[in-house]
Amino acid sequence: MSQRKKKIVLTILMLNMFITMGGVGIVIPVLPTYLKNFGVGGEVYGSLIAVFAFAQFLFSPLAGGLSDRYGRKLFIIGGLIVYGISQIIFGLASEVWILYLGRFLSGVGAAFIMTTIMAYVADITTVEERGKGMGLIGAAISLGFMIGPGLGGFLATVNIHFPFFLAGGVSIVAALLSFIVLPNVQPQIKEAANTPRRENVLKQMVRSVKTPYFVILIVVFTFNFGISNFQSTLSMFLTYKFDYAATDIAIVITVGGFAGVVLQMFIIDKLFRRFGEMKVILVNLLVAALSMILMIYVSGFFIILAVATLFQIAGVFIRPAVNTLISKFAGNEQGYAAGMNNAYMSLGNMIGPALAGVLLEWHLSIPFIFGAVILFGCFGLALGWTQKKAPQLMHPSTETK
Repeated sequence: MSQRKKKIVLTILMLNMFITMGGVGIVIPVLPTYLKNFGVGGEVYGSLIAVFAFAQFLFSPLAGGLSDRYGRKLFIIGGLIVYGISQIIFGLASEVWILYLGRFLSGVGAAFIMTTIMAYVADITTVEERGKGMGLIGAAISLGFMIGPGLGGFLATVNIHFPFFLAGGVSIVAALLSFIVLPNVQPQIKEAANTPRRENVLKQMVRSVKTPYFVILIVVFTFNFGISNFQSTLSMFLTYKFDYAATDIAIVITVGGFAGVVLQMFIIDKLFRRFGEMKVILVNLLVAALSMILMIYVSGFFIILAVATLFQIAGVFIRPAVNTLISKFAGNEQGYAAGMNNAYMSLGNMIGPALAGVLLEWHLSIPFIFGAVILFGCFGLALGWTQKKAPQLMHPSTETK
């Protein structure tokens, strides 16, 4: 594939990921008001978020395995169509069970989109290019999740259902564009002969323990646990402790997300080349943990903004680093590895907010303390594993062994 064609394909993949994560973000500010139409509140709100993550957990490994066997394009397009239809279903819902159906289907669609896109990037990039490619996809994820909530709040002023219809329609248009533009690239290396053809998600999770990148998957789980813990707690923390208005909270979230996206797009590849992905992961695990501790003690809007931004930048740097390392280790199982990556991410996204909500009822500071302890523990695990099992990762290189 020529470099020009590769840039076009990466742009389409970034657009698809942006649309997916923007659709996820659009729901955040709209859902509490939307649920009032059904006479339900916080309990359903939390479970709807969990249903989305649960569907991703179930279907990400399946998406990875199928795309390893049959190629990527079909499953990206199918995921976008399912995702688009699910958003429209959610906007048309007249019963609570339809809301759950819509969110579950959204998770299924997102599982096929995100897993297959990461595997597709691995297929079309060389080992040297992979860090930059994963960084661009990570930037699209961060940008979508950053812009989505603000866009959802604005669109809801037109009509409470409109954000869901727009997200669904744009996703279906993206599916059509992908059908026209994306080449049907096959995996670089065919599925290994000894790879099991049919496994349920639990068997695939068990098999992931034996992979050379299992510790990196633990980092994925821990990182997403901490990120979702922080994000789900921050709004309530700032409201209860400092009486922040919704606009203040939106600024804190948006500025940090924007700073992370800009840095990710322009310097992440340089960091990988100079220091290696593992050093980027280790440093930013520490930065994220320290930021969570600092959040308990700081006050003043601009200091809080600085600490929250530091945390979000650390998270933005970790994501492409782990994606790149997993892809380098995966060899002939890019789809399976991407599926496991997304499955562990989904577990973190399920458990983090649920546990954070319980801990927040105990004390405002406990979710941040617990999240920091988990991140510090993950740093120790990753550092010990690297020193004993993969010392070459402490140096910048283009390949793993």
